[in-house]
Amino acid sequence: KKNNQKIFEGAQKLKKQKAVFEHLAHHDTLTGLPNRVLFRDRLEHAIDIAKRDSTKLTVLFMDLDHFKEINDSLGHQLGDEVLQITAERLQKVLRGSDSIARLGGDEFTVLIEDINKGTEIETIAQKLIQAVKESITVQNHKLYLTASIGISIYPHDGEDAETLLKNADAAMYSAKQNGRNTYHYFAKEMTDRALKRVMIESSIRRALDKGEFVLYYQPQINSKTGRLNGLEALIRWNHPDMGVVLPSEFIPLAEATDLIIPLGEWVLYTAAAQAVAWHQNGQEPGRISINLSVKQLRHKSIVPMIQNILRETKCKPNWLELEITESYTMQNPNQSIKLLKRIRNIGLSLALDDFGTGYSSLSYLKRLPIAKLKIDKSFIDDIPGSKEDEAIVHTIISIAKSMALDVVAEGVETDEQKLLLQQAGCSNIQGYLYERPMPVDEMMRVLTEYDKRNDLSYVID
Repeated sequence: KKNNQKIFEGAQKLKKQKAVFEHLAHHDTLTGLPNRVLFRDRLEHAIDIAKRDSTKLTVLFMDLDHFKEINDSLGHQLGDEVLQITAERLQKVLRGSDSIARLGGDEFTVLIEDINKGTEIETIAQKLIQAVKESITVQNHKLYLTASIGISIYPHDGEDAETLLKNADAAMYSAKQNGRNTYHYFAKEMTDRALKRVMIESSIRRALDKGEFVLYYQPQINSKTGRLNGLEALIRWNHPDMGVVLPSEFIPLAEATDLIIPLGEWVLYTAAAQAVAWHQNGQEPGRISINLSVKQLRHKSIVPMIQNILRETKCKPNWLELEITESYTMQNPNQSIKLLKRIRNIGLSLALDDFGTGYSSLSYLKRLPIAKLKIDKSFIDDIPGSKEDEAIVHTIISIAKSMALDVVAEGVETDEQKLLLQQAGCSNIQGYLYERPMPVDEMMRVLTEYDKRNDLSYVID
């Protein structure tokens, strides 16, 4: 009997543990709400019923506006409390038949079944927005939040769970682009390009959290000696669905929002850490060049941010070079010069990127604390051949020489271009003629090859 009792108690204990694990697997530990897995299961089940009964259902995708600022300024613990309070409020305004879930971060989804009128959806969306708008007091801080909501409807906006979620997400970011604190229906008339734009913007923040961004490096070569003078760090996005996304597709979107600030900080930190790793490995990458956006340069924390990164990574300032655009320097010349001098005084080298595309005067140019001019690819593409571009290239090289500045030509792809640049006095070349941008593992192999060449050239010299 005692053995039977023990077996019974053990079985009961296992049953309880299984129930606990089952709950944890399907619920968010912070808010107690269903998680992504359970929500998707419920959505797929609801789609089956709607298909059978020829009814409609609705997915609402909700994101708290500027929630990251609360986490960054007041801490994650306070942010977690805000999420818990918000989750409780959202549950209270929903009907018993509605399902709500927390997907992660500050993202929530709601499933509304058997909807007959659009006004019902709008009423629920308004209630959710209003619930978020009510002030929250946490740790003596009175906070005011807003939310943006995207809406997709079965079967009009999708006939499977993934499509409905994706389209509701896209509609939510459309709501954010149009002032926030509102809701938007998914619109099929969105072009593929517009939808891709919205989807990319919606994914940037998540990509930062998930480590989807990587840096590629492109060598800058002395075309006369064959030596490697430095590298330019170029960001790429390994998107889980879209594959490798080039900067031209997501940087303008990041710059249109404040996402360029954390993205730019990640680039600088990653490049600095990589410079340290290469030097510790006995390799000589030269200066690593990093682009700074106009928005980054205007941000009040730019100088402390640079100093913090150098301190945290133990990167020497002279291992890095920051590239600024000519257009930035022209917007507020005196202020630009002051800021750039502060950055130079930290010990970093400065280069003027895309030189020749703006309208800076020589008298102003000589006041900038820069060490290098970069000839924009647009002037290289049609040489030799275009007399206008050849004249511009010759002029830029002459200006650089007269001001004792280094000069680098970007986008060099042919031997003819290299020869013309050499004859004009520019030996530093960046482009596919020598090397394409490449990930770290490939770059390490290339660095080793150039180190061997440099060692050999020193012996010959």
